[in-house]
Amino acid sequence: MILALIGILIGILIGFYIPVTYSTSYSLYISVAILACLDSVFGGIRANLEQNFDIRIFVTGFFGNAILAALLAYIGDRLGVPLYYAAIFAFGSRLFQNFAIIRRILINR
Repeated sequence: MILALIGILIGILIGFYIPVTYSTSYSLYISVAILACLDSVFGGIRANLEQNFDIRIFVTGFFGNAILAALLAYIGDRLGVPLYYAAIFAFGSRLFQNFAIIRRILINR
């Protein structure tokens, strides 16, 4: 738990003191990748509450989902087909499902 809080604090400090800018042409890819990362984070919180968290599954899912989502958006952009909708639907629905399960676990405690 302490390690997670330290990681969050380091991330916040990096976000405040090291400005990161990117071209607006990448905003679609970044937003879909962030949604995929949030899905992994909520899945990790759920797994932790269910006491079956595995760091290898979390890390590979975190980066794998982000890369897959951004790649799907990129390929769709090149083909002229909005394939990023598939990533938004899949990761968005899982994110809300994980949130609902987390909420139920916390309420039942």
